[in-house]
Amino acid sequence: MLQGFKEFVTKGNVIDLAVAVVIGSAFTAIVNAVVSSIINPLVALFFQADAAGNFGPKLPGLYGEVVFPLGDLVSAVISFLAVALVVYFVFVVPMNKYKEHQAAKNPAVEEQTLPTEQELLIEIRDLLRRDAAAG
Repeated sequence: MLQGFKEFVTKGNVIDLAVAVVIGSAFTAIVNAVVSSIINPLVALFFQADAAGNFGPKLPGLYGEVVFPLGDLVSAVISFLAVALVVYFVFVVPMNKYKEHQAAKNPAVEEQTLPTEQELLIEIRDLLRRDAAAG
């Protein structure tokens, strides 16, 4: 049982995933700082925020004006897009280029195609006929 666990942990995918989680969490802090210090002030140039820092459409309600706080949504969408963009260009594109380079360097050996089920059944039928004719 411990051998199976050791093989699982030492596989490259588990290590890669752990590194991605750590880098992703660290990068998220950077993106959140950029959004709060640069993007939110830029958005505030166009929208008036209330005392709580919320901005969005204001509609009259039964007990006063109601603000639909779209600021958090805009910030979350911008953060997600920024993280996705950086992850794509910093991690995915270089890894794909590396894999292409490795594939060009070491061309894959063509795998032998296995016969289909129908071909196997025909072969079995022919063998049975030959055995019946010989016997």
